[in-house]
Amino acid sequence: MSQGIGTLPPWVVLDEMLRGWLVEDIGRGDRTTQAIFSLTATQGTAEWVVKEAGAIAGLPIAARVFDLLDRESQFLPQVTEGEHCEVGTVVARIEGAAEALLTGERVALNLAMRLSGIATATQQYVDAIADLPTQFVDTRKTTPGLRILEKYATQIGGAKNHRMGLDDAVMIKDNHIQAAGGIAEAIARVRAVIPYPLSIEVETSKIKEVETALVEGADIIMLDNMSLQEMKEAVARIRSQSDRVKIEASGNITLETIRGVAATGVDYISSSAPITRSTWLDISMKFK
Repeated sequence: MSQGIGTLPPWVVLDEMLRGWLVEDIGRGDRTTQAIFSLTATQGTAEWVVKEAGAIAGLPIAARVFDLLDRESQFLPQVTEGEHCEVGTVVARIEGAAEALLTGERVALNLAMRLSGIATATQQYVDAIADLPTQFVDTRKTTPGLRILEKYATQIGGAKNHRMGLDDAVMIKDNHIQAAGGIAEAIARVRAVIPYPLSIEVETSKIKEVETALVEGADIIMLDNMSLQEMKEAVARIRSQSDRVKIEASGNITLETIRGVAATGVDYISSSAPITRSTWLDISMKFK
């Protein structure tokens, strides 16, 4: 199974998000837990157990959730990020104030289950083309407010991140092309104002559009919803003129079609499926 390395931003970026999700869940107080532990500062231990096979992601984020509630807590991962685990595997042990463990349980688990589901689905796509030079990348089709974490999960699953936001790179899509009056016009307008060293990617769906993007000096050419034969022809035309231009394939990428697309010679295959079509990986916390 593919296992990638994910990069999280500093906690100063994530803490506000985590605190907000804790506030949403806790509200005016955890009535149940506070009632049970109101008279004693009980220390507790809990284990996280996987209830279905899959890749684990989000353990550092879960650890931070408990840390925000109890600075003395210890979140002890028993597996590495991205590791594929079978049913019954204990993936983490947590020690700390019982009140903090029970109050933070849902937020921490929800995040880990969501991210583990994405990492698991991503691994399937990455493994399908692991013996080929093509790289699998994600998209901006993410849950609002969760993009940083969801894209982290695709990294853990072995994918590369596409642009994080609209300011990362230029992607001239069909609506931009129509509004500008053509690919050449769109590239010219963009090139006149963007800062160095942003790259320019152009979405194409026909060979003629590929040729125009190539002539106008696009850095990346996306082959969108093309047939395999069209992709092969587009790759051949691009490579006959440039080794510098990167080629990305996108549109209707599935586990059944991804190998055929990779075999056309594209550099990247992008898909939103690991994020938009994945299900949560079931993990439960057992309090000791």
